[in-house]
Amino acid sequence: MSKNVLVYSTPTCPYCTKAKEFLKTNNIEFENIDVSVDQAKADEMIKKSGQMGVPVIDIEGSIIVGFDQEKIKAALDL
Repeated sequence: MSKNVLVYSTPTCPYCTKAKEFLKTNNIEFENIDVSVDQAKADEMIKKSGQMGVPVIDIEGSIIVGFDQEKIKAALDL
């Protein structure tokens, strides 16, 4: 069963790109949310994480700030 994965990111963030590549490599479907163009989603990200930095990854409500491969693997049971 696939988990619901949201990636809050910006186009210029290298760690966002790495996080998305990691998910793709592991065949994890995710919704990419570009917070540089969507203020409401940016506010939602800040509310969830307490952070303004990207990436913020939401895996079934488990919030991971930054590209932390080990935390992502644990949240996805990889």
